[in-house]
Amino acid sequence: MGLFDKKNIDKAKDLAEKNKQKIASGVSKATDTIDKKTGGKHTDKLKKVDDAAKKFAGQPDDAPAGAETPEAVTKSAADAESTADAESTAD
Repeated sequence: MGLFDKKNIDKAKDLAEKNKQKIASGVSKATDTIDKKTGGKHTDKLKKVDDAAKKFAGQPDDAPAGAETPEAVTKSAADAESTADAESTAD
């Protein structure tokens, strides 16, 4: 059983899928820091990385880092509703 076995890859994919917004936000912060530290020497490459992370998260290219997609907002509302329903039936 290695690091890159099917079970671990599937788990990583699942976690990435559930945390798209956090990943895009983290990538954005990292690329901003790298850009500042390198004095803008690699801005074009870092922009491509940032855009790819935003695309993965379903954000438009001009969306600010950490902005939620309409799907994420709908899912959050549905999750909150199902949690409230579960709590009310538990009483």
